[in-house]
This record gives sequence, C-alpha cells and structure tokens, in this order.
Amino acid sequence: MQRLLLVEDHEMSRTMLTRRLHRLGYEVTTATNGRDAVTKAGAWAPHLILMDLSLPVIDGWTAARTLKSDPRTYHIPIVALTANALLGDRERALEVGCDEYETKPVNMARLLEKVQTLLGAEASS
Repeated sequence: MQRLLLVEDHEMSRTMLTRRLHRLGYEVTTATNGRDAVTKAGAWAPHLILMDLSLPVIDGWTAARTLKSDPRTYHIPIVALTANALLGDRERALEVGCDEYETKPVNMARLLEKVQTLLGAEASS
C-alpha cells in the first residue's frame, strides 16, 4: 500500500481528502503544520507528500525546501496545494522543490492523476 502524508491545517479539507484517499486504497497520515510535516516525513517515509503551502509554525514553502535538502527525504515527491494561488506561485513552488502544484478547491481527478504519475515515476527510479 502506498503511503501519503497529507499536510493540511484546515480540518474539513484534511478530513475530506483523507477519506477520499483512503477509499482509493492509499494509507494516509496527516500533519497540521510544516514542522510536524518535516518530522513525520523523516520518521514515516511516505511515498508522496501533499503539502498545503499556507501552514502555521513553518509554512509549506519552508517545509518543502527543508524536505528537499534532507538526504532522508529529498526523493519524496511533493504536490503543493494552495487556495491562494497568485501569479508566479506555481514556479515558486517548483523552485523550492515541489514536484507538482494544485489549486484548491481540489479537483480530485486532476490531483489523482498527478499523484499516480509521481508515484509511478518514483516506483521506476
């Protein structure tokens, strides 16, 4: 079973995404802030991270950069999630190490396509 780390501080979004991903067969654990995300990613070794960019304690931008600079977690694909999409945010997210970018509200079909593509790429590397 493929493990996903969902980093989302908004409870309703976290619950909805977790339930949908569970139904699709993914094992999901969650984090509610960037510091917790970095800690859980290092300890749990997920196959992929879904990272909200607007997080408390440590924001998603910093958490992604931290994860991509750590030899234990640099290989884990990260999909950036944001409700406050501004011009240039996609490029900035890719610059800090995110592998993909998705706006909220999440289009589940499009998100799943990105997740499956990244997990397939990870499995073949």
